[in-house]
Amino acid sequence: VQLQASGGGLMQAGGSLRLSCAASGRTFSSYAVGWFRQAPGKEREFVAAISRNGGNTFHTDSVLGRFTISRDNAKNTAFLQMNSLKPEDTAVYYCAAIPTYIGDTRYYTRINEYIYWGQGTQVTVSS
Repeated sequence: VQLQASGGGLMQAGGSLRLSCAASGRTFSSYAVGWFRQAPGKEREFVAAISRNGGNTFHTDSVLGRFTISRDNAKNTAFLQMNSLKPEDTAVYYCAAIPTYIGDTRYYTRINEYIYWGQGTQVTVSS
């Protein structure tokens, strides 16, 4: 599967952005999806994850209550709705996917579990 992340941009603190992760192919629903981010000079870190059918999600503590991961398998797209943005959210955001078996309801939070990665989209939040 090929992933294309989009929706980043420059936003003032307190604003909102919605990131999209468009996947190629017809088997997007077979993949669990995650969002990660990498700020300048820092390691890439986990942000949020969603199971293949969208029934289970997990958000890291720093974004809990502000960001929401979701997906629309009919449109082969995953989303990251980001509200109440803070300057510390500034980073390049990446979506990633891992193939899963039928009936797998898990989400995955570790970076080394993911096989497919999008190219990243820049999010800059000004104070």
